[in-house]
Amino acid sequence: MSGVNTGDFGKSTGETFFGLVEALDAIPEEVRFRISSIEPNLLTDELIEFVSKSKHFMPHFHIPLQSGSNEVLKLMKRRYSVELFAEKVRTIKKFIPDAFIGVDVIVGVRGETDELFEEARQFIASLDISQLHVFSYSERAGTKMLEIDHKVTNQERKRRSDVLHALSDEKTTSFYQKQIGKTANVLWESKHNGLFMTGFSDNYIKAERPYDKSLVNTIQSITLGDWNEEKTALSTL
Repeated sequence: MSGVNTGDFGKSTGETFFGLVEALDAIPEEVRFRISSIEPNLLTDELIEFVSKSKHFMPHFHIPLQSGSNEVLKLMKRRYSVELFAEKVRTIKKFIPDAFIGVDVIVGVRGETDELFEEARQFIASLDISQLHVFSYSERAGTKMLEIDHKVTNQERKRRSDVLHALSDEKTTSFYQKQIGKTANVLWESKHNGLFMTGFSDNYIKAERPYDKSLVNTIQSITLGDWNEEKTALSTL
């Protein structure tokens, strides 16, 4: 499930996002849902615990952080702190130890000094997360951010982006390594290279197996093996 401010669903109708999740989880069809773009202040402990027991909602969250610095979050007018974000990550891991957690971050916003970026990097490195989606800040006419004097050069924005992309690769590799040898339910996709097909487990591990057309769009319980040759997916045992 994706959108902008997903957790605000129902504010104008009296409904709630949690109520929507409950209703979707009750449908009889064999479907998979993944919660995306829900801000940490709207990701309730009740919702996390529900997902841990859900039939249809996968152990996979994508949560916008944007910066690991409270000072930069204030500049962005965000409604949460790094302390709250860290608490939500710990809660997810408490209820769902193998959950995949993706995180959005932005680098190079006006006001993000070298010191604040390093503070953010260290905070992000401390989190038990699985992947970063890294975006570089770009100026937009008419926005309040343009009133901030400190401007990050394009060269420095790229450097910071590269730093966090490298950190993301480390996080993803570490997460995958911990899944080797575990049982997973993989939904096989139609994409293949002639020899191998790929699919994703409930906790968003990309898996690979010899191509079998009869398995397309089916869920198969497998044991996750080591990396494939390209190190882009885990093999099946």
